[in-house]
Amino acid sequence: MSNVNDWLNEHGDYLYRFALARLRDPHQAEDAVQETMLAAIKSNNFEGDSSARTWLTGILKHKIIDLQRKQIREQPVSDLIDFDASDTSMDDFFDVKGHWLDKPQTLDMPENALEQKQFLNILSSCMDKLPKKLAAIFTMRDVQETENETICKELDITATNAWVMLYRARMGLRKCLEINWNIG
Repeated sequence: MSNVNDWLNEHGDYLYRFALARLRDPHQAEDAVQETMLAAIKSNNFEGDSSARTWLTGILKHKIIDLQRKQIREQPVSDLIDFDASDTSMDDFFDVKGHWLDKPQTLDMPENALEQKQFLNILSSCMDKLPKKLAAIFTMRDVQETENETICKELDITATNAWVMLYRARMGLRKCLEINWNIG
C-alpha cells in the first residue's frame, strides 16, 4: 500500500480541482479532500486493481454527494420558494398553451479561449446566484451526468420534485446567461 503522504502529494491537487469544480466552494472542496484522505486511511482496502487516483476519486465522489445531500436536507424549503420569481417568471418563456415563446438559443462554444474563460466565469456567477438546492441538483444532473433515479435516492426526493428543481435551475441559468452573456 502506498504512503498516504505520497497520495496527497501525487493526487491532492487533482482531487481538490475535482471537488472545487463540483462544489464551487474552496473550503468545502478542501474539506471533501481531507475527508477522502481520512476515509482512505481508515478503510485501508486499496488493492491496486485500479490506480490510486481512480480509487481516491471514487471515494471523493461519495464524499461530495454526501455533502450535497446534507446541504439540501439542512437548507430551509423557503430558500427554494424565495428564489426571485420576478427574475425567472415562467411567463417570460412560455405562451398560455405551454409552448416556447422564443426557443432557447444555442450556445456555440466560442473558439477563442479568452471568450470561453469569460463564459465559464459568467456561468459560475450565475450558478452562485441559484439557491444551493437548485445549483446542487443542476450540478449532479447536468455536470456530473448523474441519473435522475440516483439523484432522487441520494437526495431523498421524488422524481417530480427533482424535475421541477432541475427545470427551475435551468430556467434561472438560461435567463441569467441571456442577460450576462452576449449570445449571437
